[in-house]
Amino acid sequence: MYTRILVPVDGSSFSNQMLPLVGAIAQTTGAQLALYRAVEKSDKLADVERELQAVAGQHGAQAVAAEVHGDVADAIRQEADRVPGTLVAITSHGRSGVMRAVLGSTALNVLRAGGKPILVYRPDERHSATGAAAAIQHIVMPLDGSPLSESIIPEAVQLAKWLKARLVVVSVIDPEATRSAGIVAGSDVMESAYVHRQASNIQRDHGMHVGWEVLHGDPQEAIPQFVRSLPNAMLAMTTRGRSAVQSALLGSVTAAALREGGVPVYTRMP
Repeated sequence: MYTRILVPVDGSSFSNQMLPLVGAIAQTTGAQLALYRAVEKSDKLADVERELQAVAGQHGAQAVAAEVHGDVADAIRQEADRVPGTLVAITSHGRSGVMRAVLGSTALNVLRAGGKPILVYRPDERHSATGAAAAIQHIVMPLDGSPLSESIIPEAVQLAKWLKARLVVVSVIDPEATRSAGIVAGSDVMESAYVHRQASNIQRDHGMHVGWEVLHGDPQEAIPQFVRSLPNAMLAMTTRGRSAVQSALLGSVTAAALREGGVPVYTRMP
């Protein structure tokens, strides 16, 4: 699926917390790991290259330092496009509840401009990641019945195969939203039938075992909590779904997963 993982870093310990996660992915898949650092001033390039090579050497990665005077997100995407089969894995950051702040302007612009999935991770600021991370074991794919949310299915299937992980299809019933819309009982049955059908179709078409779950509560809380309840899991989802009764906009779910930290998200904008 991917032969290279490109990790933009900025020299901070926060951005470096992505490295154990991508290191585990590279070890599982055999993909080449490459660290990317943008430099605005040419007189700083040599020093940055030395620093980057030192960090890259600790993780068996390539070091790519580049002088960039324009948009950094553009430069990251160009470097990703330079080598076919590259996955961009970027650390998000945030200081407020809005999507731009939660995702970080650079990560958000890479996501908008590229049209391809990226891996986004916001480490828990209360802990510093040290040592190796465990391999990803579960890929959680939230669906809400819309073509937008379901458009991630082919990529999530390939991701699960690439990572040798179990794919789990989930949907969420929000009791508050259901009551306010006057939806009658039976939602559990309909939602269970939907996710079971999706899991069965994937299993039939791709020859892989697929799990499924119906969750209850606010999707912004239920989905991240479910992901954290599984060992070594990540989300695979589009950034938006339908803004309807049984699911919040997937953009807000993506933001919640990143805001709370510790949940890697494989995502793209539909």
